[in-house]
Amino acid sequence: MKRRKYQKGLTLVELVVACTIMLVLTTMAVPLARAKVRVTRERELRICLREMRAAIDKYKDYADLQYLGPQKQGTNNWPETLEILVEGVKLPGPDGKKLRFLRRIPVDPFTGRAEWGMRSDQDDPKSLSWGGQDVFDVYSKTTEKGPDGRPYSEW
Repeated sequence: MKRRKYQKGLTLVELVVACTIMLVLTTMAVPLARAKVRVTRERELRICLREMRAAIDKYKDYADLQYLGPQKQGTNNWPETLEILVEGVKLPGPDGKKLRFLRRIPVDPFTGRAEWGMRSDQDDPKSLSWGGQDVFDVYSKTTEKGPDGRPYSEW
């Protein structure tokens, strides 16, 4: 068959080469995209943990200075739950103002839920179970590990 003078289109070889190049570029881009998503989640996790730990520490400072009134025995002036930080604590005095430490409990970027592991000041620092006395620290409940091999629950 003769090829017509003005015939347009690609030959089979050109099409195979173009598809192969696209496939190679795609296989290179997927790992980069996954790495970018992981880095973004790790950054969000650090921000959430920093925000909650700062609120817990602020609660403890105010309780130690007795701004929050008498505290429950056994808590060592740490908050009893994370919800207290959101709901607020009624300040002693006639005006009845509430002092809130968090606007909301942040969502864990790895689990997608606003559920966090908690440790009391009487628990082992690497424990994954909560004693229930107070909230001294928080951690992610994900079982995934970071790039250095450390579980995110140890961050």
